[in-house]
Amino acid sequence: MTQIVHLNGKFLPIDQAFVPVLDRGFIFGDGVYEVIPVYSRHVFRLEEHLKRLQNSLDGIRLANPHSNEEWAALIRELVALNEGDDQYIYFHVTRGVAKRDHAFPKGVAPTVFMMSSPLATPPKELFEAGVSAVSAVDNRWDRCDIKAIALLPNVLLRQIAVDAGAVETILFRDGVLTEGAASNIFAVENGAILAPPKDNHMLPGITYDLVLELAAANGIPLQVGKFAEARIRAADELWLTSSTKEVLPITRFDGQPVGTGKPGAVFWKMHALYQDYKARVMRAPA
Repeated sequence: MTQIVHLNGKFLPIDQAFVPVLDRGFIFGDGVYEVIPVYSRHVFRLEEHLKRLQNSLDGIRLANPHSNEEWAALIRELVALNEGDDQYIYFHVTRGVAKRDHAFPKGVAPTVFMMSSPLATPPKELFEAGVSAVSAVDNRWDRCDIKAIALLPNVLLRQIAVDAGAVETILFRDGVLTEGAASNIFAVENGAILAPPKDNHMLPGITYDLVLELAAANGIPLQVGKFAEARIRAADELWLTSSTKEVLPITRFDGQPVGTGKPGAVFWKMHALYQDYKARVMRAPA
């Protein structure tokens, strides 16, 4: 089946979708994006994703081209037009097409692009063995809370992990944990989950929020704050979370085992809670 995308009000095959070279997303990276998982054709936390999209648009002073109801209808139609019960929807909004000038153009319609891709949840082996991570200094800009399409710093930081045969790069700014190059990061210390705060140096993850909610609802101790690098390196457990990777244990960090070198007890409890949430909420019959 041909992959169908949405571009500026039209649904069409992906090989027929083109954007002018003067689109400000292409020229300046002037735009924001979202990624939303779809399980059994149920959209994962749509309201929360659209709220984050609005925050990102507000952060770059770009008017939202659609209401929440319009976004929801577009996403539902895109899901219906593509194969697979499990998908993930990527969409972005740029400031549109205009002559190359740093200043915001006037009277220009934004570019809206949406596509669906198959969602492959992490295999059982990754949960059982865990993944490896490396560290780097967080050298990105000061507005990491904006989900901007200008992701070159993240690309370069993530490539450090790829070059090392690892899955993620854990970032530290001024000696304090911020997040991963493409994920949020949690630690576990003496049975308590440690989470960095949602500030301008971290993208507010939707899966991050769900982990906090599940911990609070199930009596798992939780601390949100700024945690020094030394404390993270000494943690009993490390996890990464993202919309597509869910919650994954990190069992090796910079070549050294994390805790026992195996996924820990708190991870397994959170893993069970997360999978139960998916089964109850996302895979329940309509």
